[in-house]
Amino acid sequence: MNISGSSLPVMSGASESGEVYSASLAKKQQQADGAAALALIEGAAQSTSAQTPAKSVTATLGNNINVYV
Repeated sequence: MNISGSSLPVMSGASESGEVYSASLAKKQQQADGAAALALIEGAAQSTSAQTPAKSVTATLGNNINVYV
């Protein structure tokens, strides 16, 4: 695949308007990425708080060993 500047779509108007359009698209993408990251963090925080704590092991577990000789 050959990618060159001549194959890119031409923006109507000055090159400055193309830069503004590109910056606007980049900003929208960054906002979408940020929103997705925040949703992921909030989802992870909710799932850990909703989990039940692990049951603790009693101190007597393994203290009695029956050995027959």
